[in-house]
Amino acid sequence: MSRTRYRVVFTLLGIALAAVIVLAVVLSPSGRETKLPAAVDSYAPVDGATVLRQTQLVIDMAPGYDIDLVVDGVAIPDAEIDVIPETGRFTWTPGPDKTLAEWAPGLHAIAVDWDRSSGLPDPGSLRWSFRVQ
Repeated sequence: MSRTRYRVVFTLLGIALAAVIVLAVVLSPSGRETKLPAAVDSYAPVDGATVLRQTQLVIDMAPGYDIDLVVDGVAIPDAEIDVIPETGRFTWTPGPDKTLAEWAPGLHAIAVDWDRSSGLPDPGSLRWSFRVQ
């Protein structure tokens, strides 16, 4: 192989490597993900999701927090929310003898406010919405 051919091949390889790096940075999802507050580990369904009518709200908090849940502007009583205090998992599903009997088709707005159950206060809130088919 001639010296010119080596230069052309290595130049093309360099350009290809640069293109891969640029595409990896541009297309990586980390730049577009919503950062959760430190007290919130996760929640479901996620913001903007489309779900079935049987869906369950799940809010995973750091242990040691209490929440107030509001669904479509209606406060959900604490007695209706299932809690695993050791893991900080809060779940709620509409049903008979609950504040909401079922998920109506359409958009639903969720609001969660929290604070530590003991120790120094650490209040916060999270708002999101999802669509039920």
